[in-house]
Amino acid sequence: MAVSMSDSSRKMRQYRARMKEKGLRAVQIWVPDVRSPDIAEALRRQSLLASSAPDEREMLDFLENVGAWGDAG
Repeated sequence: MAVSMSDSSRKMRQYRARMKEKGLRAVQIWVPDVRSPDIAEALRRQSLLASSAPDEREMLDFLENVGAWGDAG
């Protein structure tokens, strides 16, 4: 049984209305596509730069501490 486009559109409108009633809103986020060779190379290059930074250990400690903020309460 095929679902018509108007039926799916109606269901999506209803779903969005229910979410909005709950106080939520839709957000679209664009993130780097790590499957792209160009992005993968840029990430590799940045990773190498970060790992050779003189203050790498201090920065990693900071990031670990920031990540633990949500665990405290």
